Amino acid sequence: MRLKSFHAPTMQDAMRLVREVLGDDAIIVATREEEGVGVRVTAAIEEDEGMMAVHPAIAAPSPSRFSEPAPPDPVDIVSEALLQHGVPAELNQRMMDSLADIDARDPVAALAAALDHLFTFQPLPDGRAVRPIMLVGPPGGGKTLTVAKLCARCALQKRPVGVISTDTIRAGGIEQLQAFTRVLKLRLMTVEDPTALSDALEVARGSEQVLVDSAGRNPYNMNDMKDLRDFIVAADIEPVLVMPAGLDAVEAVEMAHAFRQIGARRMLVTRLDMARRYGSLLAAAHGAGLAFADASATTKVADGLIALTPTILARMMMPDQQAEQRRAKQTGTHA
Repeated sequence: MRLKSFHAPTMQDAMRLVREVLGDDAIIVATREEEGVGVRVTAAIEEDEGMMAVHPAIAAPSPSRFSEPAPPDPVDIVSEALLQHGVPAELNQRMMDSLADIDARDPVAALAAALDHLFTFQPLPDGRAVRPIMLVGPPGGGKTLTVAKLCARCALQKRPVGVISTDTIRAGGIEQLQAFTRVLKLRLMTVEDPTALSDALEVARGSEQVLVDSAGRNPYNMNDMKDLRDFIVAADIEPVLVMPAGLDAVEAVEMAHAFRQIGARRMLVTRLDMARRYGSLLAAAHGAGLAFADASATTKVADGLIALTPTILARMMMPDQQAEQRRAKQTGTHA
């Protein structure tokens, strides 16, 4: 008996996928609708030729009352997790399809394998950076706090860092970063135009890492994005998108596309502690072709950033499974 889950925007699309993959003899085992995500259909078919496909409830022998229930399928647990995180239907299906040829040891490993298959991971350099890094993104995404965390990381490692802010319009923008740099005994340079930014980068040339904070920009405002692009092209600088968790998936994809168009190739995710569904982050990275960089899961500067890998992101998305695995290790059993 072969079971497979299909995800699609509508029930009609899901049934079409069932017929295309399993054929007309497939038996529908379960259906589930997820608001804003689509539907999931689980279908079964007998793999042995000449045998009629039957429902698992009929085909499976009745377990002995003394036998232990079979452990849940890791792939099914991953499927549930993707639905809980609100991963859009098409991306959900692609992630599940990537697990077809993988012998998943546990749910976290299975999800990590799917993430590794479809996404790129490029954490920010924890040492000398080849190019200055400019954090860009929508207002309120956490750019200034992220700059402070990166400064703290450099300071703890006693590496010289240059800090520049272009956020001269927002009330309190400079003061917030100034408070952080003062504690770390770092010099903060402020600039108001692209020419001044180019000059400031020359002054900071001797630093192992140069960090540039920028004002939040409306990705749907052409003037905002043009102004930001002017700063980026003023020098050889890498824009890194700072994307907060908890957004609508479609909005997140559109925002990511807008910042991709002005040069962003990596995405640093924030506010993971303020959201329980990370589907919008997966959708943004996949839809705009951005690599995952680092993550911020706290407002505390001293706690720093987390360099993302497929396994680390999978653990963040499945904390219950992580807890179960820890309990299993402590008791000597398997999750």
